[in-house]
Amino acid sequence: MVVGDISTGTDLLVVGAGPGGYVAAIRAAQEGIDTTLVEKDAYGGTCLNEGCIPSKAYITAADRAHGAANAEDIGIHADPAVDMARLKGWKDEVVDQLTGGVEKLCKANGVNLVEGRAEFASENKVRVAHQGEGQGSESIEFEHAIIATGSRPTAVPFDFDGEHVISSTGALALDEVPERLLVVGAGYIGMELSTTFAKLGADVTVVEMLDSVLPGYEDDISRVVRKRAEELGVEFRFGEAADSWQETPTGLRVTTVDEDDTETEFDTDLVLQAVGREPVTDTMNLEALGIETDDRGFIPTDDQCRTAVDHVFAIGDVAGEPMLAHKASKEGEVAAEVVAGEPAGLDYQAMPAAVFTDPEIATVGMTEAEAEEAGFEPVVGKMPMNASGRALTLNDPEGFVRVVADAESEFILGAQIVAPEASELIAEFALAIEMGARLEDVASTVHTHPTLAEASMEAVMNARGEAIHTLNR
Repeated sequence: MVVGDISTGTDLLVVGAGPGGYVAAIRAAQEGIDTTLVEKDAYGGTCLNEGCIPSKAYITAADRAHGAANAEDIGIHADPAVDMARLKGWKDEVVDQLTGGVEKLCKANGVNLVEGRAEFASENKVRVAHQGEGQGSESIEFEHAIIATGSRPTAVPFDFDGEHVISSTGALALDEVPERLLVVGAGYIGMELSTTFAKLGADVTVVEMLDSVLPGYEDDISRVVRKRAEELGVEFRFGEAADSWQETPTGLRVTTVDEDDTETEFDTDLVLQAVGREPVTDTMNLEALGIETDDRGFIPTDDQCRTAVDHVFAIGDVAGEPMLAHKASKEGEVAAEVVAGEPAGLDYQAMPAAVFTDPEIATVGMTEAEAEEAGFEPVVGKMPMNASGRALTLNDPEGFVRVVADAESEFILGAQIVAPEASELIAEFALAIEMGARLEDVASTVHTHPTLAEASMEAVMNARGEAIHTLNR
């Protein structure tokens, strides 16, 4: 029996239950707003199911296996075996626990959950097609809407077939480690997964059109990550673009082309395409809302996440760069609070970013060049990790912590970290920027010894010419 179309109503409709959407829905419900959350796949979105969480699970496992197998210099001898099926199972258990938690939190906060694919019918109505044969659909009228449909891997230059050419999603669902892996793209996704699979035993080649890894990061940061990847056996082919592929009796043959149209062929077992992500804004009939996307498919918004249509908001990846899960969550909170009538807004200056390479990278605020361009006279402090007692005892002394401040006022403007646990260390500088802290505030804060966080204090002291454990500039 086919269930017919039914009609319901809600004060706030949220489309997409990723880290932006479910946070927005929960915060709105906490504000006393009747909230309906529509999700067509799984609660938690790409981040929880196919991105952030699964990749960090694999990175953790790869780090442990590789660390145990390469610790002879500290007296540990081991030859660990990686059970890929069990690793995948553990990853799935972590994901299931978190997705279940998201659903329970939504229900506990009074959010109405609707499963299905949403398509707007007018400025105040959406039609939700329920999944499965004979499940029918329903129409939901709303006063406000928040679009949080996220992003998907970009299928360039190849289409994903799930067997020969895979996306990051496919890479995190493999049952075994490929002997040979060719990665297209040396951005953050490509670098995270190439080093992970190299540690798990794959022979990895990375093809990148540009001349280095991690475009957008300063050279002294990307060099540290590239050096570590090369030590792991990752081979880089810069200035080359993947052009075509074909099956061979022993696997695949990928052809690349450089700027001189010179072709090079590579034999591999699998292609992981990681050239970026694109917003999912073409599935909802945005025209019915009167919303137009920009030339990249993003939905333009203001600092309150409001679109050109006053009662409609967009958050997360659909609203533009940077595509960060925590950015989406913060935007979700802001959008929900604005709907509730509160004077909420966003300050992207204190928005941290992290790349879970080896070592990790984390940044927040301005670089020295950006500070100069903004009219500041910057002062810079730096602490190398090879002078950190804790980094040395972790046998992981590569990288540095760098802080940028205004020379006259000493207000902290930004920080760049390439070091173990950089993703954790950056929080101190994000807080410093958010609260308007000065160099003296961090320098005078006692940091536990021995910790990696001491490097942050030393970098700040270095900027003031007062460093104890590194030479002052």
